[in-house]
Amino acid sequence: MKKIIKYTLGVILLISGVFIVQNYPISSAPKNMPRLADTSNIRRNLAAIINTPKSRNYKNIAILDSIANYIRLEFLKSSDRVAIQQFGVSNQSYSNIIASFGPEDGERIIVGAHYDVCGDQDGADDNASGVAGLLELARLLNGNNLKYRVDLVAYALEEPPFFGTQQMGSYVHAKSLHDAKVRVKGMVSLEMIGYYSDEEGSQDYPVGFLKWFYGSKGNYITIVQKSIAGTFAKQFKELAFENNSILTKSFRAPSFFGGIDLSDHRNYWEFGYSALMVTNTSFYRNASYHQKGDVLQRLNIPNIGLVVDGVFRVLKAIK
Repeated sequence: MKKIIKYTLGVILLISGVFIVQNYPISSAPKNMPRLADTSNIRRNLAAIINTPKSRNYKNIAILDSIANYIRLEFLKSSDRVAIQQFGVSNQSYSNIIASFGPEDGERIIVGAHYDVCGDQDGADDNASGVAGLLELARLLNGNNLKYRVDLVAYALEEPPFFGTQQMGSYVHAKSLHDAKVRVKGMVSLEMIGYYSDEEGSQDYPVGFLKWFYGSKGNYITIVQKSIAGTFAKQFKELAFENNSILTKSFRAPSFFGGIDLSDHRNYWEFGYSALMVTNTSFYRNASYHQKGDVLQRLNIPNIGLVVDGVFRVLKAIK
C-alpha cells in the first residue's frame, strides 16, 4: 500500500512539474493601464444579443438570422469590409459574419466568437460575452495602423448538436482559409469572458492539484493553449501577460486535457494553424453553463472591457 501511495504521489508531482514548466510564468498581475473599452457599448450589445423572442439556437433560424444581421450592422459601424459567409446544414442556411481591419494582403489574425446558444436559455456568458467583446474590439481596431490583417468572425453553430463536427461555423471558416491557401498567423477564440467571482471555492479545475497553483477564486481570465501551440500562441500569451489590466493566467496542456479544445479554436488546430482560447474557464467556474441561470445580471461587464483591452493591445503589439 505504501508503495502505491508513493507511486501515486510521484506521478502527481511529475505531472505537476511538467505542467508548471510549460506554463511558466503561470500568472500575471493586472497592470495599471488606461481603460479603452466602452462598457456602455458592451452592455448595449449584450442586451441586444440576449433579449430575443426565442433563444438563439440552431432551431430558431429567424432569431439566429436577426442576431447575425445585428452583428453585421454593428461591424459596419467600424469597418467597410464586412462579409457574410453562408453555409448549409440540413437544408437550412446559417451565417458567419466577418469584419476585416488592417492591410488587405499578408498574414491574417483571426479573432472569433460564436453567437448561438445551447437549448433554450439566454447564454449571457456563453457566448454573448464573447460576441460583445468582438463588437467592442471592432470599434477599437477602427482606424488603427495594423501590421497584420485582422478578421473578426462571429460564428454560427458552435453548440451541440454540431460541436465537434464539420458543420460548426468555425470549421467552415477555417477550412475556407485552408482551401484558399490564405496565410494565417494565428487565431484567438473569445469563449465565455463575462463571469467572475472573488469567493473562495468559486473556481474548479479538471484535476484537483491545479488549485495549488491557480488558487480557488474565479477572478481571472485564462489564456488556454495546447502543448504544441505554435509561435503565435506563445507570443500572444507573453504579450497578454505584459498588457493585461485584469489578473491573467496561462493554461497549457495536451489537447485531450479537460476543456482545452472546447471552443472554436479547435477547428483551426485541425488545419495546422496556431490557435488559442481566451476564457473564464467556462463550466469550471460558471455553474449556470448551458442553464437558464446564465443571464446578463450575473456578468461582470467592466471585466469584459478589461479583457477586450488586453486583446486589443496584443493585436497592436504582435510581431
